[in-house]
Amino acid sequence: MFKGPVESKNEAAMSELVPEPRQKPVVPMKPMGINANLLGYIGIDTIIEQMRKKTMKTGFDFNIMVVGQSGLGKSTLVNTLFKSQVSRKSSGWNREEKIPKTVEIKAIGHVIEEGGVKMKLTVIDTPGFGDQINNENCWEPIEKYINEQYEKFLKEEVNIARKKRIPDTRVHCCLYFISPTGHSLRPLDLEFMKHLSKVVNIIPVIAKADTMTLEEKIEFKQRVRKELEVNGIEFYPQKEFDEDLEDKTENDKIRQESMPFAVVGSDKEYQVNGKRVLGRKTPWGIIEVENLTHCEFALLRDFVIRTHLQDLKEVTHNIHYETYRAKRLNDNGGLPPMTAETEENHESNL
Repeated sequence: MFKGPVESKNEAAMSELVPEPRQKPVVPMKPMGINANLLGYIGIDTIIEQMRKKTMKTGFDFNIMVVGQSGLGKSTLVNTLFKSQVSRKSSGWNREEKIPKTVEIKAIGHVIEEGGVKMKLTVIDTPGFGDQINNENCWEPIEKYINEQYEKFLKEEVNIARKKRIPDTRVHCCLYFISPTGHSLRPLDLEFMKHLSKVVNIIPVIAKADTMTLEEKIEFKQRVRKELEVNGIEFYPQKEFDEDLEDKTENDKIRQESMPFAVVGSDKEYQVNGKRVLGRKTPWGIIEVENLTHCEFALLRDFVIRTHLQDLKEVTHNIHYETYRAKRLNDNGGLPPMTAETEENHESNL
């Protein structure tokens, strides 16, 4: 049948309006589950043992900073934590010596071995902090030191021929000692934690908790938590870094009940019920450092060393260091900072 030009145009227009059939999206095939029993033993589970052996050979680093005014037993507590005199040499000054006019940073390293595992422990002390008449900005030298360690690590990372194992001097944990006033945090406490919580893992501890009654201790802990929350100060473990529900449940309990740890430190032993225990002798008896009914030292030790030590290192590397690294590279126009090696190569090319 003959079609006129008008009909032909209408049909062409209609054919343009009819959409082409849409192709179905390609759905990726689900990986087939492999029954290890059918294929026999593979040996994937040995990776844990391989990692353990390697760690035992190389050891690992852990750097802990202690901050707080003098007389709060910072060095004694660290010695008690690691059951050795790791902080004796850096414990500040004698009574006869003058108080430093500025905050000093003193780092001392030790190698501790237990069960064949070696740990290079570095204790960073900060004598002079909070001991001046005017403590304005006394947190600045501490923040400067922490950032300098990030800078050292970054410069080692960007070297063309970098070391197989970069020395890690970054501060993994900062124990901040709160005076057991029983009232509230000092402005200096809030100022320090507000600035430093952005660059390091802060764990607040109430020092010399044996100077407070049980009721005073509970009330003071609640008050400190409230003040930190009101001032928007995040201490470790930070809520935003909880990896899963199990982590959140465990860490919520620590954040809402344990923090800040109310502790007593002592490197002296006493005989109690036929056992040798670390403790402090008082007129009313022996305060046992590792007895949970007396203080929370055991909770702090388990938290820092036995359950969260690796996480402290990972948060330092993946969060705090990465934040510093990204900022440095951004400030440098995306280029890595110049190191001695890169400067030499640049000059030789010229």
